[in-house]
Amino acid sequence: MKKTLVELLFLVSLVFVGTALEAQIEPKCKDGYNPITGERCANAVTTAVPFLRIVPDARGGAMGDVGIATSADPNGMHYNQSKLAFADKKVSVSATYTPWMRNLGLQDVYLAYLAGYVQLDKFQTIGMGLRYFSLGDIEFTDENGGSLGQGRPNEFELTGAYARKLTDNLSAAIGAKFIYSNLATGQVVEGNEIKPGIAGAADLSLTYKKKLKVTKNGSELTIGAAVSNLGSKITYTNSVNRDYIPTNLGIGAAWKLNLDEYNTLTFTGDFNKLMVPTPRPEIDEDGDMIPDYKQYSSIRGVFKSFGDAPGGFSEELKEITTGIGAEYWYDDQFAVRAGYFFEHYSKGNRKYFSLGLGVKYNIFGLNFSYLVPTSNQRNPLDNTLRFSLLFDFSAFEGEE
Repeated sequence: MKKTLVELLFLVSLVFVGTALEAQIEPKCKDGYNPITGERCANAVTTAVPFLRIVPDARGGAMGDVGIATSADPNGMHYNQSKLAFADKKVSVSATYTPWMRNLGLQDVYLAYLAGYVQLDKFQTIGMGLRYFSLGDIEFTDENGGSLGQGRPNEFELTGAYARKLTDNLSAAIGAKFIYSNLATGQVVEGNEIKPGIAGAADLSLTYKKKLKVTKNGSELTIGAAVSNLGSKITYTNSVNRDYIPTNLGIGAAWKLNLDEYNTLTFTGDFNKLMVPTPRPEIDEDGDMIPDYKQYSSIRGVFKSFGDAPGGFSEELKEITTGIGAEYWYDDQFAVRAGYFFEHYSKGNRKYFSLGLGVKYNIFGLNFSYLVPTSNQRNPLDNTLRFSLLFDFSAFEGEE
């Protein structure tokens, strides 16, 4: 399906933040405040390449977009690479296909994700991940509607990681990634030729696991923390004004209950915050100019992000997204999942329930997820079914 440049920018804006839609129904701001409610107006944190923060797999997508502390599988490359050190399989690979905006009739926009890991020994694990986001075919036009040719915008991320157990209960990991974003290469906007955006980033993570005898059959508590996409800024022109990539701090916990020999139930939750400066008005309350928030370096921007919101600490708390989920397994072969995701209305207003199923058989696993919106905010995955395939190659050696 062909799309214009305006439609392309609209698609990119919907990838992660939906405040543009919310602004259509919110009264015009006056001095940064809503004239009716008196609250501060919507002020979402925005970044370039938001596709890096899209949850790539159906398992996490079925549990409210959580995965920092859940049991290890190849998709830990996105959530928390350190938990791969606790994987119970030697070699595993996962592939996921996610249709994007199918409820709008788009058939050529999608996210594909391939991830895997290999255990080097009982202490060390290495992993790889490849994320590809296609925005479909687009027809570029000038200000008068004249054709400037066609293109196929796309973005990808290639990640490698090393995870190691530090003790029987604690692991750490470091990852490195290459980011490439090609949205409108060769086109000229306001005299600036658009080029592919390129950036590099690192991931750092920790996982702590502890067996507990809270129930008759025992349980396991897992706590994880991950800093992802900590790296350079990105630009699509020769401009010195570069954009932040979505550096993120995530903290999660999961409690797995062994109900009996065949049944397990896990409750989990994730909290995430973008470590990117909050946009600020150009003039403060005293009439003084405030420097452009994009002027800070990536590292300084991380530290500024914890105390720069115009609304103070209360607004900083609103920038934290929350995901909660539950996963039930029968005989480690059949799973039922559910979850809920919440984001404050002034920071994107994404709210939705999610459901999913999972099955395992020998070397093969299959996960499904389905998203049900609970707000007027449009989500690219509204009423969309997505699926992930998992392969356990160690089963060929006779291992379970």
